[in-house]
Amino acid sequence: MPTAALVVIGEEILSGKFPDENGPFAIRRLREIGCDLRRITIIPDEIGAIAAEVAASAAAFDFVLTSGGVGPTHDDVTFVGVAAAFGLSLAPHPDLLALVRRFGLPENDASRQMATVPAGALLHPVRDDGVPVVQVRNVFVFPGVPKLFQRKLEGIAPLLAGTTVATARLVVRRTEVHVAAALASVAAANPTVAIGSYPRYEGEEHVIVTLDSRDTVALSAAFAELVTALDPVEVVRAPPV
Repeated sequence: MPTAALVVIGEEILSGKFPDENGPFAIRRLREIGCDLRRITIIPDEIGAIAAEVAASAAAFDFVLTSGGVGPTHDDVTFVGVAAAFGLSLAPHPDLLALVRRFGLPENDASRQMATVPAGALLHPVRDDGVPVVQVRNVFVFPGVPKLFQRKLEGIAPLLAGTTVATARLVVRRTEVHVAAALASVAAANPTVAIGSYPRYEGEEHVIVTLDSRDTVALSAAFAELVTALDPVEVVRAPPV
């Protein structure tokens, strides 16, 4: 199944000026389309940091999504960093320059910066505003503004999609110490099912147990085994039929 990393770029996130909204959205949306998000990093607007993180993530995962640093100001250096990650040159893209003119922006260094991308970059049209998503090898470069990030991710979602994950969830009124052996046993017997346990202390102490798998038969079998072993107080979500 496809895997992905998200690289959030911006001093404003690291400094606490603004909370990161793109990470939570990507976590939810990628899961919905069956793409496994395996890493999220937040790094500063520094060419070296961007190059290092993009290169490492591109080598480790099927897709890399970057967020931020594609505007016209001095600290918008994401394209430079992505080019450095792959040893590519930078050049103005004629289609992006045409967009600058179509939007009536002044043709100056600032607007040309937004149209200057790594050599060989692909443009994926997104219907909302005509501004494409730029792809460099397996890296998709997104704007950092949350509304724009969300729209653009929706636009290329079909390129990232895999088989979706089915899930089940139950609540056990015991501590993790009391359920750990049963969880380990069921997990060992059903290796295609990811089983997690999450203690909660609101009201009476309890543990939320989750099961996730792309194999719905194995998911149902593991769920039935846990229900028998743990006698849950609540089934929040049963496996799909």
